[in-house]
Amino acid sequence: MKKPTSAVAPLKAIEEIAAKVDVPAGALFRYGNHKAKVSFDFINSLSRKQNGKLILVTAMTPTKFGEGKTTVTVGLGDALSYIGKKSMICVREPSLGPVFGMKGGGTGGGRAQVAPPDDINLHFNGDLHAITAAHNLLAAMIDNHIYWGNKSGLDLRRVSWGRVMDANDRALRDIVLSLGGVANGYPRSGGFDITAASEVMAIFCLAADLKDLRRRLGNIVLGETRGREMVTARDIKADGAMTALLKDALQPNIVQSFEGTPAFVHGGPFANIAHGCNSVLATRTALKLADYVVTEAGFGADLGAEKFLHIKCRTAGIEPSAVVIVSTIRALKFHAGVTLADTTKNDPKAVVKGMPNLARQIENMKSFGLKVVVAINRFADDSDAEIATLVRECKKLGVTAVPCTHFSDGAPGAADLAHEVVKTVTAKPPKLKFKYDLKAPLEDKVRAVAQKIYRAKDISVPDPVKRRFADLQKAGWGNVPVCIAKTQYSFTVDPNALGAPSGHIIPVREVRLSAGAGFVVAVCGDMMTMPGLPSVPAAEHIEVDAKGNIVGMS
Repeated sequence: MKKPTSAVAPLKAIEEIAAKVDVPAGALFRYGNHKAKVSFDFINSLSRKQNGKLILVTAMTPTKFGEGKTTVTVGLGDALSYIGKKSMICVREPSLGPVFGMKGGGTGGGRAQVAPPDDINLHFNGDLHAITAAHNLLAAMIDNHIYWGNKSGLDLRRVSWGRVMDANDRALRDIVLSLGGVANGYPRSGGFDITAASEVMAIFCLAADLKDLRRRLGNIVLGETRGREMVTARDIKADGAMTALLKDALQPNIVQSFEGTPAFVHGGPFANIAHGCNSVLATRTALKLADYVVTEAGFGADLGAEKFLHIKCRTAGIEPSAVVIVSTIRALKFHAGVTLADTTKNDPKAVVKGMPNLARQIENMKSFGLKVVVAINRFADDSDAEIATLVRECKKLGVTAVPCTHFSDGAPGAADLAHEVVKTVTAKPPKLKFKYDLKAPLEDKVRAVAQKIYRAKDISVPDPVKRRFADLQKAGWGNVPVCIAKTQYSFTVDPNALGAPSGHIIPVREVRLSAGAGFVVAVCGDMMTMPGLPSVPAAEHIEVDAKGNIVGMS
């Protein structure tokens, strides 16, 4: 991948961008010149409009340096506009955890970015802060409820609601609360997750409107009584105030790409912990406004796309018309066993050797009944021979692979991909073939994903987890999707198991009910819901220069 070949055009006023998809200025709540929220009244007025075509961008199993999935999403949205299609982009809001941790910025790269990138990467329009506040308000109300008599009978040993913050901080995973004497309440264990893993984030991204948001918030299970009865946020009257904190945040944020394509950037659950998609409200709205909507699902297709299809599509009643799987020569060689330092060396044979990982992701998406196109996110070190090898290998699998240079060349660099996507989509989206029936037992659903998507031999379920599955079934939560939390770097729970392993065991360590979101989370392997910072966090390189510009945030 080379540096952009030309300067990016100045950003346009957000009213001009919104007008491209027929959003009037009166429907915008401006946050400066280049950002706005779209009003609920306008969104509700779109209900009778026909939906455009939804294009899902996912990826092969990523390396720790990322393969440019967001960049391809933005580049494809720009390219569709470039070839004359009315298009929109729908992506997630970056979490400060990755921004200051491993990843740096999360708005794309080069000429294929949503903008203004610094604003989006940092506080943006305050949505993640509102989600953090709503989550922690509930936590405070739980402890206050216990302090003032505990009328619900919450068992302090079975309080399951913790606290969150939008940063990586491993020191807060497990803590003790209310130390210091009688005035501070009843001591008990607790802990923090990252905001992107909060059930409030999942609810925010799955809610259809404000009414649905409050209903889902009220359904949040805080814990259980000694008699094992579930206590909810509604029981302690927290749902109304939480909704008030989220009211403005729930309106989708409209911004633009560097090439002037309208984009919704809204919501940000992780795909290795939560369901990894932007908000239902933003996606549904975009489908009413544009003929082509390009959205992404986090990490590889085995994580993000699987959850997009099983959870978001079922919840929102939407189906993608095509799937674009992002691949890089570097990642293929890495999955072939080439060291990361050597992935820049010309090696077509390693490309072939790494193909099983991409082939499995393609096979998985096809098994849902979806049409697939492979986007080759081309880097400067990729040789013509390696690109030709990948195109040829994909053709053997019955899919077209298209090299893209949108990072350096902008929309023209992804025009071939846009034409291929337009050719691939059908007038009517294919009917999805899900991997499990919602009526199946919860444990069987987890097993179905493990076996049919990860190609595991089976799952291992310790007796306490089996009892938890049984308790949730008995309590009426058996007919919901499952959301598997595990490493994004492998089909197994071992991040070092590269390629396309099969016959392994997926250990289910813990099961969590996300009653408001409407799914059950199966935590597998060593997955942490509060990440830690790496040895050299990105935060060490981010600062403000003498002119007040933020630098070091890629």
